[in-house]
Amino acid sequence: MERAQQGPRARYREQTRAEIKDLALRQLAEGGGTALALTRIAKEMGLSGPALYRYFAGRDDLLNALIRDAYDDAAAAMARTAARSAKGSRGVRARLHDLAEAYRTWAIAEPHRYLLIQGAPVPGYVAPADTLERARAVLGPFLPLFATGSPGPAVAATVDEMTAWLAADGTVGAWVARYAPEAAGPPDAPAGQARAASALAGAVLAWTQLHGSVSLEVAGQFAGMAHRGGTLLGAHMEMLADAFGLDQEPA
Repeated sequence: MERAQQGPRARYREQTRAEIKDLALRQLAEGGGTALALTRIAKEMGLSGPALYRYFAGRDDLLNALIRDAYDDAAAAMARTAARSAKGSRGVRARLHDLAEAYRTWAIAEPHRYLLIQGAPVPGYVAPADTLERARAVLGPFLPLFATGSPGPAVAATVDEMTAWLAADGTVGAWVARYAPEAAGPPDAPAGQARAASALAGAVLAWTQLHGSVSLEVAGQFAGMAHRGGTLLGAHMEMLADAFGLDQEPA
């Protein structure tokens, strides 16, 4: 509806920005973040350099848009999977596997975009502050799963550190409460604190496992090896589920 109400000039600007981003993504796919060149994009589009800068202020502005888009698309994929997985009788452990596989599937389908947000930083580039909230949106669906856990000795130290983080940073507690309201509670309620710390520890540990396994697979490091990336990631999630005592899927 909003798009239909735009005037011709606004629609043209939106279409041109989309074309610029498409060409930039092609460059990223071909050569990574260092291959991004606005002059080449302008030449391919038949624009002058100054004309291109009417749509993006510079390389960093274009990278900001690409990174925001990538995080938002990844978060949307995770949210769709979380909603679908929560229906029916699937247990918490099975839902963890669903989320992990959704993350992996998005990364493999969009390797250049995945590496843009999770790979080596582009030299000289500093991401905008709002990418933090977007990154948290990708991991948010993991929080309610681990809020149901009973962390064991293997992750006790991590849970303790997350408890301290929650006490020191109110934005972290707000993030947990947004995705796992059942883990939120009065600051002096031990049960609520324990659930929030479990949720946060599980999400952070899931992220490290996902990042390690998926990044290796996307970078082609598993080539020539006998295992599938999904099998390895599934094993990581099983060990993590065991460490947090997550429910088995009902028989």
